[in-house]
Amino acid sequence: MANSNNMIMNLILVIALFIAVSKAEGAFLGIRFPKKAASTPQCESVFGVRSGDTCLAISQMFNMTAQLFSDLNPNLQCNKLFVGQWICTRAFSCYESISPVVLLTY
Repeated sequence: MANSNNMIMNLILVIALFIAVSKAEGAFLGIRFPKKAASTPQCESVFGVRSGDTCLAISQMFNMTAQLFSDLNPNLQCNKLFVGQWICTRAFSCYESISPVVLLTY
């Protein structure tokens, strides 16, 4: 029975060592393990509200869907916009830049 317990304990130690070495080797080789995305993206570009602006007009101006506009400005109350208020128009998350697709034609 004691011998069986020692074997189980040795197996657990070997597995733990294997995991530790794997992570260390990954860091040494420049391999990064994915991290959980930030819950709130960091804003990269803003727009100052002008007289007469609405959330719909601003989102259309920057070719954003209503959902993207809302995601980038989670605490914004569209019925209480004021002149000079900063609105996020492009943001960066852990994995990718969040912005509308703009097609340039010549």
